[in-house]
Amino acid sequence: MFMQNKTMMEEIEGKNGRKVAIDLRKANLFAIVLFAISAVVFMVPYFLIWMGKGTEKSDGTDFFSTHQGLCLLIGFVVGIVVHELIHGLTWACYAKRGWKSISFGVIWKYLTPYCHCDEPMRIRPYQVACLMPFVVLGVIPSVAGLVIGSLPLIIFGVLFIAAAAGDIWMAWLLTKENPRSMVLDHPSEAGFYVFDESTE
Repeated sequence: MFMQNKTMMEEIEGKNGRKVAIDLRKANLFAIVLFAISAVVFMVPYFLIWMGKGTEKSDGTDFFSTHQGLCLLIGFVVGIVVHELIHGLTWACYAKRGWKSISFGVIWKYLTPYCHCDEPMRIRPYQVACLMPFVVLGVIPSVAGLVIGSLPLIIFGVLFIAAAAGDIWMAWLLTKENPRSMVLDHPSEAGFYVFDESTE
């Protein structure tokens, strides 16, 4: 797989491929800002709508039980893996070779799982795959939690909105590129290669 990725990158660089990577320190800062904004957007309405309606004690304490807290913790751990699976499923839908183009691994230095697609694709599908975990694990649970009055579900969603900070950043960087360009996921860094494909 490493040699295959190396060959692919050499081919792309030979076609004027450009490496685009994000600064992980800035990405972590962006995640903190995103978490704060999301917490305000979803938790403030939650307390305004649901406070005193049976979702918590009248004195505002004990918002959710120990059992719910444990479920939230387990859900977060499982969600980290599901986050990468969602990337893989979405990329596989657009990749010509499907699941054969998808690989998973762990960056042990940071104990961080990752998903990689070794097949170039158009920018729009790549952006969709970048943003899908943000929508599925972040936005949808947050909105659902607000609608049904579940604070643990909102917290789960807000955490995964923040966890998608790097993905959101990469999708935003690609908005500056020509939509007809191709993009290849970088196999070992938070970034990608972009190159223009002949339209002839």
